[in-house]
Amino acid sequence: MAPLRILCIHGYRQNSGSFREKTGALRKLLKKSVELVFVDAPLSVPQTPAPQTPGGSCDVSSDKETSSGPLVEAGPLVEANPRGWWFSDVAFCSFSALQKCEVSLGLDQSVTAVRDAVKILGPFDGILGFSQGAAFVAMLCSLQERNLEPAFHFRFAILVAGFRSACAEHERFYESTLQIPSLHVFGQEDRVIPDHMSKDLLPVFKDPQILTHPGGHFVPAASAHRETYKDFLKIFQ
Repeated sequence: MAPLRILCIHGYRQNSGSFREKTGALRKLLKKSVELVFVDAPLSVPQTPAPQTPGGSCDVSSDKETSSGPLVEAGPLVEANPRGWWFSDVAFCSFSALQKCEVSLGLDQSVTAVRDAVKILGPFDGILGFSQGAAFVAMLCSLQERNLEPAFHFRFAILVAGFRSACAEHERFYESTLQIPSLHVFGQEDRVIPDHMSKDLLPVFKDPQILTHPGGHFVPAASAHRETYKDFLKIFQ
């Protein structure tokens, strides 16, 4: 039986390499049945966010000199290359899940990056996202179900420490209930994305499956979680 192929979407200030390292326990837990493929977000996060000069703008293009780019699978850990899927603060080129905003910056480039990754590295059975990446996965699922991205054919989604975007222009992604099967994973002691924020995302999905753990902001992969992951994934094998 061929393993399920899952596209992995990292969190804010991570990249494909660092996320691959941080999910080592999950890869080991599911190695016989799942292949995880990691890609970079296209936005380079400034090390020290600063307001733009009048007429200036954030750099939302891929950094070819420091990144393997959105189409290359993960290499070694590169903590010095933080990436993001969109900025909630367009003046400072930064992101906070708690920040309310009218418009964001960079989301279109990120959708294009995932579309290209699917075409070049795919096909994929499912998609997994962490933190900002999980919030982005919900948006991608919405685009898929509205037939706005014909390249997407994800059969399931796994969202770890996900949340609803607080940006007003993203409300369109939550207007209808998503039919895609989903597993939502969140920690009861998460101080970055409190569990109530992850719970607020649940009504967006029809019949969401839930895995909670007593820890914080990470992808859980203890033996106690094995059966939940496998019971969810075996439906698609």
